[in-house]
Amino acid sequence: MANILITGINYAPENIGTGKYTSEMATWLAAQGHRVRVVTAPPYYPAWKVAAGYRRWWWSRETIAGVDVIRCPVWVPARPGGLTRMIHLASFGLSCLPPLVGSLFFHPNVVINIAPTLASAPGALLAARLSGSQTWLHVQDFELDAALDMGIVNAGPARKIAMGIERLVMRAFDRVSTISDKMLERLHAKGVQADACTCFPNWADIDGIRPLDAPSPYRAELGIPQDALVALYSGNMGLKQGLELLAEVARATSDLPQLHFVFGGQGPGRELLEQNCQGLSNVHFLGLQPTERLNDWLGLADIHLLPQRADVADLVMPSKMTGMLASGRPVLATALPGTGVANALLGSGVSVPPGDAQALVNALRELACDAAMRGKLGAAARAQAESTLARESILTRLNIDIQSLLARGAPSEPLTDTDPA
Repeated sequence: MANILITGINYAPENIGTGKYTSEMATWLAAQGHRVRVVTAPPYYPAWKVAAGYRRWWWSRETIAGVDVIRCPVWVPARPGGLTRMIHLASFGLSCLPPLVGSLFFHPNVVINIAPTLASAPGALLAARLSGSQTWLHVQDFELDAALDMGIVNAGPARKIAMGIERLVMRAFDRVSTISDKMLERLHAKGVQADACTCFPNWADIDGIRPLDAPSPYRAELGIPQDALVALYSGNMGLKQGLELLAEVARATSDLPQLHFVFGGQGPGRELLEQNCQGLSNVHFLGLQPTERLNDWLGLADIHLLPQRADVADLVMPSKMTGMLASGRPVLATALPGTGVANALLGSGVSVPPGDAQALVNALRELACDAAMRGKLGAAARAQAESTLARESILTRLNIDIQSLLARGAPSEPLTDTDPA
């Protein structure tokens, strides 16, 4: 068994996005007998506010499901923008250095950095070099590309410098993985050697998330008739989702009394979405729902909505899609043909061009009026989740790859028999 040091800005109790998958990975590895330590920030996402009960300005330590978790102070902007987001990430990049260097006495065999954020990568590489361990970079999100393409970070001379630094950092890791084939192609384009790269998709809990045999209890709680159709958006309400389309679509389909929209989540884009939906009786808003109710929550949908901006296509693979597929419901996404999302939904969903509200309205109307099509796509979605997204299968393959990586180098030599960190 190995000592595995993981660093990433998001972790449990965050239950969506990158934090969910990092937490589940660390917990699973610990359950296999590995000794796992995580260096992370206090939970703040997607509300962009440090959760109650967690320190904002000092380090803390706890054990979660057998994983040693060290939390580092981080500055969290109330309204993340270009500059404030960079300061936020940089604050974690600095505050994670002491526990990463201190983990020399943890004797890690492998140091895994989760991106976002690359701001912690220098600390992860330093900890690995000091301890003689192998290094692994897992890319959930090409944060620099997204920031440039969305205008969060201005282009210009700084662009080449930033991309050059990113390339050097990525190439410094022994192993680099990401979550889709299209993102794997982007790694190659950034100069990461093909033999150092691999793909580990985000997984679904196919046992915990299953097609419901009866109407979701959320229908009664929201006052939605049992025979009504529900189009559900669930997750982060941020800048990458293209949420502005949802209000347009809800308004354009208000003539369909049987169609209800449920928008559940948090983030900087929620306030504007609520404003744009004012006066629409067919729209319901909820916050993030507890993990223990996830199956009922996803099963509320007759159609899952997955909006995404064109300028972030293949820079991220929406983590929420795995649960959508596992729920056995069709997914209606905004994605161009040939992108990772569109490819993943072939046969299990419908994709329309990003930003095209009318195309989204037309596709939604077609799905709403065709129960047979919804059933066919939903069954295919469930079959896809079972065959390609099972958590146990993906994490078992990850564990094998970690062992293979460790076999390439000598194990770290202990410096001391104690771990004072």
